[in-house]
Amino acid sequence: MKKKKILIPLVVFICVIFLWEGCVKLFDISLYILPAPSMILQAIISNFSVLWMHSMVTLKEALIGLFISTLLAIFIAIGMDLSKTFKSSVYPFLIVTQTVPVMVLGPLFSIWLGFGMAPKVLIVIFMCFFPIAISFCDALGQVDLKQINLLKSFGANTFQIYKMVKIPAGAIGLFSGLKVAATYCIGGAIVGEWLSSSAGLGYYMLRVKNGYMLDKVFACVVVIILWSILLNGVVTLIEYILFPHLKKGEKK
Repeated sequence: MKKKKILIPLVVFICVIFLWEGCVKLFDISLYILPAPSMILQAIISNFSVLWMHSMVTLKEALIGLFISTLLAIFIAIGMDLSKTFKSSVYPFLIVTQTVPVMVLGPLFSIWLGFGMAPKVLIVIFMCFFPIAISFCDALGQVDLKQINLLKSFGANTFQIYKMVKIPAGAIGLFSGLKVAATYCIGGAIVGEWLSSSAGLGYYMLRVKNGYMLDKVFACVVVIILWSILLNGVVTLIEYILFPHLKKGEKK
C-alpha cells in the first residue's frame, strides 16, 4: 500500500514531464512562452549559486515570520480555550485578517515599516497565524472532559491541566496547522518581495520575468516548491520527535 502511494504519483509526474518536454519540442514552443523541463533543469544548475543566495534571504524572512506566528497562535489559541468571552471577542478579527487581500496590505506595510525585512515578515505572519491558531484551538476544545475532571479531582491547577493533558492532546491540531503554515510561509515571503525588495526569490523572479527568461522563472518556482516541501517535512519530523504517539495513533 505504501509503495503504491509513492509509485503512482511518481509515474504520473514522470509522464507529465515527458509529455511536457515532447510538446515543447514537437510544436517548437518559444522559450518566452513555455520552456521545456530540460531547459528549466539546466537553468537551475547554471544559476544555482544565485538561486541559493536569494533562497537564503527568502528563507530567513519565512522562518522568522513562521516562528513569530506560531508563538502568537499558541498564546491566542490557549486564551480562546480558557475564555469563551475572549474567543468571541477575538475570533471575528481572526476571520477578517484572512479576508483582506495580502496584495493590498503589502504596500501599506512597506509605507509604515520601510523596505527592509519587517514588511515581508509581517505578511508571513498574516498568512501563517490563522491556520495554526484555529487548528490548535479546535484541538484543545476536543480534549476528553473525563481526563480533565480526573486531574481536577486530584487537585491539579489550570497550568498543570494544560501541561499534562490539553497541550499533548491538542498537539495534533497544532502540528496540522503548522504543516499548512510551513507551506504558506515561503509564499508569503515571496509576495512581500514582489511588492518591495532588493533580494530574495520573489525579487529574482520579477527580474527574470521582465527579461522574458521563463526558464529562470520556472527554475525559481521549482526552488520555491522544494523549500515549501522541505519545511513541511521538517515540521513533520519535529512532530514525530516530540510526539511520537501521534504517529502511532495514526497508523492504528
